[in-house]
Amino acid sequence: MKTLKFTFALLLCAILFSCSSNDDDNIAEDLSGQKGQLILKFDNGIGDQDFIFGTNYSKSNNESYKVDNLKYIISNIRIKDSQGNLVMYPEQDNAFIIDEAEANNAGEILLTLNNIDAADYTEITFGIGIDQERFALGANGQGNFLELAESKGMLWSWAAGYKFIRIDGTFSNDSVTDEPLNIHMGSVGSSLDNYREVTLSFTNTARIRQHTSPEVHIKSDISKVFDGITTINFADGYDQVHVDAVETPIVANNISGMFIVHHVHND
Repeated sequence: MKTLKFTFALLLCAILFSCSSNDDDNIAEDLSGQKGQLILKFDNGIGDQDFIFGTNYSKSNNESYKVDNLKYIISNIRIKDSQGNLVMYPEQDNAFIIDEAEANNAGEILLTLNNIDAADYTEITFGIGIDQERFALGANGQGNFLELAESKGMLWSWAAGYKFIRIDGTFSNDSVTDEPLNIHMGSVGSSLDNYREVTLSFTNTARIRQHTSPEVHIKSDISKVFDGITTINFADGYDQVHVDAVETPIVANNISGMFIVHHVHND
């Protein structure tokens, strides 16, 4: 009889514990009113190599290049949560210049997005360059970004528009050595639109909370500028890419394929 009572007591405890656990699981985390930060870490590389100024890198053909200046514009950042809701970062602050010269000791350029609604996020979308809608606002509608772009050498003139990516250096092949290399690709005013967007899924959920700031590590493979969707040859005129209506869209399409999310770190 004692054994039967003991067994019944254990069974009752197990049932109560299970119910309690289920009740806890069914209590949704209250995130109302919470805001947090999302940190984006852009990490430029060449294939599986680190990017280093002045280093000689080989292309898929018999050409090589060295870079001493690397910058590009990121804009229109928006993130999607696990419920499918899309959160756009405030438009007036939603344009940034990723400047390799400003990388930290780990070779990363950090963007901190503030006042993001607390949620579990699974995806990010951003533009490369400046879209036509923002450009149509005119010089006075660009806020502080126009002055920043000008000071960083990322603007030809207001009429010509922004330089979405800037690569300066030299190239070599079988015929020449250390010839000038300048990729200054952007839209040409409103007549040629080279703005592109990319959407990247997170490797794991980014949990933004009031006291938690996830870090999304985005790797940028700069070799894709030259060996991307289309392989371009410096010897064919792609050593100087500026406003050409044929060359610039090819470079723009290549650039849209150079980003991946390597990992997400939740602190």
